[in-house]
Amino acid sequence: MQILLDYIPIILFFIAFKFYGIYIATAVTLAASILQMGIYWLKFQRFSIMHLITFGTVLIMGGATLLIKDPIFIKLKPTVVSWVLAGICFGSQFVTKKTFLQHLLGKKISLPEHAWINLNVGWTVFFVIMGAVNLYVVYNYSTDTWVNFKLFGFMGATLVFSILQSIYLAKQLYTNNISNLGIDPSTLVLGEARPNEPPEHINTYVRMASEGRKSLKLKCDGYK
Repeated sequence: MQILLDYIPIILFFIAFKFYGIYIATAVTLAASILQMGIYWLKFQRFSIMHLITFGTVLIMGGATLLIKDPIFIKLKPTVVSWVLAGICFGSQFVTKKTFLQHLLGKKISLPEHAWINLNVGWTVFFVIMGAVNLYVVYNYSTDTWVNFKLFGFMGATLVFSILQSIYLAKQLYTNNISNLGIDPSTLVLGEARPNEPPEHINTYVRMASEGRKSLKLKCDGYK
């Protein structure tokens, strides 16, 4: 349900554009984003930083498109959001001594410092690249192509990258949680314990790793 709520604005934008054009689609996105924020507040009594960045950018860029009657502003919105998030990810480890992902997930999962940095760098590079790709599509293809890319290209790339990050996260959780249990990871082969490792250790790892993976809910609201 929450995933559907996250992507309601972009889905409605896509549908409205196909029937009524870019300006009606922009107005629909603004209305849907306002409604979305209201639902989030009623449900959670708070907003995440990603929601605030996305909502603020939608209001500014979408509003400019409607006021000036120039679609370039709403078309540049994904780039603005992506690069703002890239800047936050990159700068967080220097300003607060913790990565952005540590602030989001640090209370739910435990990882070594180098793993947090690697995850953070990965998302920083991803946001920079996707912002640049959006610029390329905006200035080299039609608005119709851009709208299709905005929905399917961004969502597809984000899904693939999230899966790759989750695989890396699972590996780091494995190593970290096994080490916390006092087990040498080299004594484990294909999820089975060698004779000197009791089976309950494996069961404990599986439970801990499963909880950690469930905590990795990286929203991509910037691509609405």
